[in-house]
Amino acid sequence: MMKELVLLQPRELEQWWEKIQAKTDRLIGEIGDRSPHVSASGLYDDMRIDWWTSGFWPGMLWVLHGATGTEKYRDAAWDWDSRIEQCFVRENNLHHDVGFQFALTAVIKHKLTSDGDARRRALAAANFLAGRFNLQGRFLRAWNQDKTGWAIIDSMMNLSLLFWASEETADPRFRQIACAHADTVLRHFIREDGSVHHIVSFDPDTGEAADFLGGQGYAPHSSWSRGQAWALYGMARASRHSGNIRYLRAAQRVAHYFLSCLPEDGVPHWDFRAPDPGSQPRDSSAASCAASGLLEIADALPETEGRMYRQAAERMLKSLSVKYATLDEPDYQGLLREGTGNKPAEQNVNVSLIYGDYFYVEAIAKLLGWSQRIF
Repeated sequence: MMKELVLLQPRELEQWWEKIQAKTDRLIGEIGDRSPHVSASGLYDDMRIDWWTSGFWPGMLWVLHGATGTEKYRDAAWDWDSRIEQCFVRENNLHHDVGFQFALTAVIKHKLTSDGDARRRALAAANFLAGRFNLQGRFLRAWNQDKTGWAIIDSMMNLSLLFWASEETADPRFRQIACAHADTVLRHFIREDGSVHHIVSFDPDTGEAADFLGGQGYAPHSSWSRGQAWALYGMARASRHSGNIRYLRAAQRVAHYFLSCLPEDGVPHWDFRAPDPGSQPRDSSAASCAASGLLEIADALPETEGRMYRQAAERMLKSLSVKYATLDEPDYQGLLREGTGNKPAEQNVNVSLIYGDYFYVEAIAKLLGWSQRIF
């Protein structure tokens, strides 16, 4: 259980925010037009532009621009939706995660600047995502190749692109698809105790659930901590977009399970049901994503009911800032250490992950009053 920590003080938040900006200012020059994913040795890599994480760096810049009004963040983020769009006209591996890629670039760019090309790109991506809907199973297909019946908990975060498209065009089909997928997650992914499957395999012809797969978790029936974070955040936003209270109650149930499993410092191990928890690596990205999602749950509830979620988020963010952040290390490019990408494959363990950095910045911005939302 997470140990009680003194709640954040306004001055602490302001100091961390100032350091985040200073570090990002340096990163703009150091990263340039690279697409960062992992920092294993202090320097971020350059992943291909169709990789699912390509929106998080520009997304972080858009958050900073939206929260501060500073033009250098807008300028550095500006071309990313155009760059990712080029994947559609050449061989690529785009899939369900166009939600991450275009919500973090084109959608927020349009919201903040009213840019028409950004709107067009975001709507094209929404149509692409809607085209992955399996009617019989009522789910969004994950990945490509032979995984025609696979759906994953991560896609709860991609639904925001569909909800936005429905609001933007007054076309209910996007919202209907998003809600159908969320209903399938409620039925097949979220267990009674609030733990979550990573992958459910459906028969793509009949739509019947056929199998549960461990994916990036320890085992099929274990509890991958970042998957828990995707679920609690995604369900909270689905409730906000749709008005469906069942999604919010599901987010709360997942959040209660997540919080009950945390170690004393509030930063989870990569899987809550992996054996010998003390020897397992942490995942700071699961913590930052969950903290931002907990703030969404808190905002959706009356103040007295939401207080516990906000306080839990603050405790996690304080622990990340004090024990895991690198804000005072000018030569280290990641913001958070000890992220875990894919432990079963022994890929990207104990590293900085760009999505962990993004959600950390997003959550701090929310606590400081940033009112725009990307997801």
